Formats: sequence, C-alpha cells, structure tokens
Amino acid sequence: MDVYGVGILMVDVAIIIVCARLAGVAARRLGQPPVIGEIVSGVLLGPTLLGHLVTGALFPADVRIALVALADIGLMLFMFGIGYELDHRLARRPAAASVATGSVLLPFVLGTGIAAWLFTRHHPAHPLPFVLFMGIAMAVTAFPVLSRIVVDRGMANTHVGALALSGAAIGDVAAWSLLAVVVSLVGGRPPWLMVLLVPMIATMIGVIRPLLATVLPRCGTPAALTVLATGLLLSSAATQLLGLHFIFGAFLFGVVCPRGGPDRVHQEVVDRLTTVGGQLLLPVFFVIAGLNLNLGKLEVADFGELAAILAVAIGSKLAGAFAAAALHRLPRRQAGQVAILMNARGLTEIVVLTVGLDAGLLDGRLYSLMIVMTLVTTVMTGPLLSLFRDDSVFRDDSVFRDDSVFR
Repeated sequence: MDVYGVGILMVDVAIIIVCARLAGVAARRLGQPPVIGEIVSGVLLGPTLLGHLVTGALFPADVRIALVALADIGLMLFMFGIGYELDHRLARRPAAASVATGSVLLPFVLGTGIAAWLFTRHHPAHPLPFVLFMGIAMAVTAFPVLSRIVVDRGMANTHVGALALSGAAIGDVAAWSLLAVVVSLVGGRPPWLMVLLVPMIATMIGVIRPLLATVLPRCGTPAALTVLATGLLLSSAATQLLGLHFIFGAFLFGVVCPRGGPDRVHQEVVDRLTTVGGQLLLPVFFVIAGLNLNLGKLEVADFGELAAILAVAIGSKLAGAFAAAALHRLPRRQAGQVAILMNARGLTEIVVLTVGLDAGLLDGRLYSLMIVMTLVTTVMTGPLLSLFRDDSVFRDDSVFRDDSVFR
C-alpha cells in the first residue's frame, strides 16, 4: 500500500468509527441495542446504499486488505470477550440446560430441513456442511446482545433474565462447537489435524488456565496486557493452523481466562482489550460484512426464500425455548419472555454468517437474506418484550432467590 492508500485507510477508519457511533446512538434512542445501529451503518456504507462505484472509490481494493486485517483483530477481541463473559455457574442449572436444548435443537432440525430446499436453489459446493451450517445458523442466540438487553430492561436479577442468559451461554458453546466441526469439513486441511484439537483444549484447561491464575495476580497492567494479548494471539493462531477459524481459539482463550480474585489488574486489562475491539475495530468488521452485501440485487423470488427463512428462524426459536421454559413450571408470560430473548441473534449471527461466507458455504444472495433475518430477529426483541411485559417479573431479586424454577 502506498502513501496515498495509507491516508485513505485512516480516513476510512475515521468514517467507520463516527458512523458506527452515530448509528449506535440512534438505535438506542429507538429502544434498540446500539449494535443494531452499528450493523446497519456497516450495511449502509456498502454497495446496498452507495452502489459499487462509490463504495469502490471509498474502499479501494488495497485498502480493503488492510481493513480486513483490522476487522479480524476486532473480531478476535470480540470473541475473547464473549468467552470471558460466560459465567460457568450458569450451566449448572437443569432448567438452563433444558432451555438451551430446546432453543438449539428445534431450530437446528428445522434449519437442516429448510437447507434441503435451499440447496436446490443455491447449489453449494459442499452439501453436507451446508445443511449442517444452516442448522447452526438458525440455532444461534446472541449472548452479548441478550445480556445487554437483560441489563437495560432491569431483568438481570429475575428468573427470566437468569434463565435466558444461562440458556444462551450453553447454547452458544454448543453452536460454536458444531460450527468448528463444520468448518473443519471444508477447511481443506488434513483431517488428522483435528485430532490435535483435543490435546489443545486439554492443555488450555489443565495448564494455561492455572498458569494464568498464578501469573496474572503478580502482574502490573503492562505485564498483564502482554500476557493476555500474547496468549490470545497464540490461541487464535493455533486453531487457524489446525484448519479451524481463528475465532474458536479466541473464544477458548476467553473461556479459560481466570476471573475475579483479590487483584483486579487483569480485569482492567480485559476491559481495555474488549473496549478497543468493540468500539474501534469491530465497526470495521461490520463494514467488511456490508461490502459483501447488496440488498438492491435481491429479486422477487428471493423474498419467498426470506419469508421461509424468517418463519423457520423465528418459529423454531420461540417454540423450542417456550416449551423448555414452560416444562420447568415458568408461567406462560415469563416463558414467552425467555423465548423472545433467545430469538435475538445480533452480532453473533453476523460472525457465524461471515465464517460461512468465507468457507464457501453461502453465496452472496443467501448471505444477504440471512443478514436480513439477523436484523429482523434482533430488532423485534425489544417490542415483543414490551408486549409481553409482566410487572411481577421486575419487582426485585426476591424472585431470583426462589430457586424452584431452576430445578
């Protein structure tokens, strides 16, 4: 990249950050999570609104290469944050496992079913991975967006909030694990490399986690930053070299990273890393996703596919999560709220779809339809929660202390 290209890169990043910030503020004023506005800003900076000529001038080919690198770093930091935020204790509740199973299994089954129909229309090169991928894409819940909604609406200390967060945490781990298998099927690497993933996970849990727990409390901020950044990069590189996507290594490192303790230095470092990733670099990822999207090219027949995708995505999530919550004696209105929360897909789905596009499992048209589904299912969460609002859910945490619903 020449000097002119470097200048354009800096201008592009500045435009992306400002647009993402303004769009996030606008989304919040409309009662939506800021990430919705940021995703929309990435779409609008692409050819959908500006057209290929303007987009090509604003984001030249050589500059896009650098933007992809920045987007990958932002995505890596985001996935690290997801892994770090997962509360391991949430998975111990039987009701949480039930909600996770219901909200993942039914969408996965129906997603593979609709994939058989979509296969005849898009003719992907890898039939089995495509079918499995569509099941995963239907089953995803956006844990970060869901947790933000739960906090914003004062539901963090309620049965509904705890059950939704628990189910989403378990469901996300299941979805990422399945996605890792699917990516390995189309990765083009020797299959035996996947065997090395088992000792890698064992090493991360049995060696790296205790080592971090011992070293980090003795580190100041600069040293802790060095330790965490190095570990994150090496873990991401390891899964990439094994034929998986680097996001799995970033997620795994976040999961094993120790939390709490008397010394909070490493928590401050984690906050810094995730802030840089979320506020500065992740918006670049949204633009890269938007550059692969052109809603203006959708034809009338595509809207029939979109309707079918929305019906499966929304219906299966709501039905599966509602049935599981009701099975554990949660009142219907509260079970409905759990189901609505589990239907939010948000940024997590964008990441999954981008992995599918990079792996050649999705063409540009189907990718566009799935992005629309992601936005619709996330945007509808707030209004539906208001419609199903039950004031008894929001009184105080005395409801949360009654543990019977989790049995």
